[in-house]
Amino acid sequence: MLVAAGAAMVWFYLPVSALSVDVGAPTRPVARAGLPWLSTDRAHIVDASGRTVLLRGFNDDALLEPGTVHPAPLDETDATMMQRSGFDSVRLPIAWSRLEPERGRFDTAYLEQIAAAVDLLNRHGMYVVLDMHFLDWSPRWGGSGAPRWAALPAVPDAQWWPWESWRRHLSPAVQAAYSYFWLAPDWQRDFQQAWQMVAQRFRDDSGVAGYDLYNEPHPLPLPPGLFEKHWMWPLYARTIAALAQVDRNHLFIVEGTLFADFPTTVVPLHVRDLVYSPHIYTGSLVPPAFTGDRRPLQRHIAEQAGEAAVVPAPMWPGELGIDHAQAGADQWADTVLDAYDDLGVGWSWWQWREDSGWAIRNAAGDHLDTDFLRHIARPYLVAAPRGISAGRGDGVTGTLHITVDAGHHAGEVVVGWPSLTLGAPRLVGTCLAASDWDAAGSRVTLTLQGAAGCTIAVAAGAA
Repeated sequence: MLVAAGAAMVWFYLPVSALSVDVGAPTRPVARAGLPWLSTDRAHIVDASGRTVLLRGFNDDALLEPGTVHPAPLDETDATMMQRSGFDSVRLPIAWSRLEPERGRFDTAYLEQIAAAVDLLNRHGMYVVLDMHFLDWSPRWGGSGAPRWAALPAVPDAQWWPWESWRRHLSPAVQAAYSYFWLAPDWQRDFQQAWQMVAQRFRDDSGVAGYDLYNEPHPLPLPPGLFEKHWMWPLYARTIAALAQVDRNHLFIVEGTLFADFPTTVVPLHVRDLVYSPHIYTGSLVPPAFTGDRRPLQRHIAEQAGEAAVVPAPMWPGELGIDHAQAGADQWADTVLDAYDDLGVGWSWWQWREDSGWAIRNAAGDHLDTDFLRHIARPYLVAAPRGISAGRGDGVTGTLHITVDAGHHAGEVVVGWPSLTLGAPRLVGTCLAASDWDAAGSRVTLTLQGAAGCTIAVAAGAA
């Protein structure tokens, strides 16, 4: 018995080889809705012209299970406000439980609900990231994610923990279901088939940026580190392979573990068009609360960037946010978004609409938190050729400084400008040949003079 136990421990701690998935060449049809197909090039998400694209926007969870989320579906006003705030993307959580309410039976009406939301956002110039969402495993126990049939018999739902936010999470029934999913193949096959249904519906749609495979995987009750190496990353590889059987056209988005502020153990995963999507709630949900000290946030974001480099993949944080009523919430937002500006990455804020201090617009639609929106709705480079970069966008006073290197690549530069909060912009720059302000789309398109270098200032206060 001791020999067997020792052998098991050796197996647990053996190094794990890198994973690789050959998904084949894309079969992309003509792009729709003015939204080019996206792919990756080393550490960047790029469009069909090779320009670096930053996906910046919000989450909206209204398509998850009724009764477990915030029932305020996005409408034309939401889409218009997000577009006029300069954003170009929405991360849309969807529910496996609604896709496959009965094992082997898929709900095509729910797929069409998702498609209608995608179409609404695309009409307003925004990409959609589809996120297969999980929170406390399943609506069976008050959470979100897996169908009610994905449960183990005779395991009690004992929600004994005194902290409400962890009460469902630590239920034995929830923990048993999570463990079974990661350790056994049958529910994983069901999960992959659900993803294939989604991919079949959207495989020809360039307005869908990509598929976020699994929201916030966490190791408990499996040991961290071992969980990532032996279960999480291999599941990602298998799910991408299953998706590629029906769709090779979209980004494949994988997340780090959500386990307080512990780092994610990365197993390198070599796949075309892969994106790494950590979440950050340091100081907002993950204690200790933010006190104004920027260093813990900056350290954690630097750690996330290091993980992305090991994957290797571009980094796109798919969730970050804070209750606006929390002390220093505006400073928290400024700190995180400054760091992401410095790294030149996109992100998706949690969230746009609900009745709480986490939202920008309330469920009734009669209040917009404009003051906090100014901290999030920063001007930024939506799309830019190589050799063109920007500093930190300032949505409060309204400034963005763009650096144009001599010998930069040709192509138009597109700036997302928050006209909802800042009005129209003015521009100054010696290498600026022409500019076009699209007030409806809140985009500034810049045409540059030859290969000259300069700095272009985009600021509030157009005449």
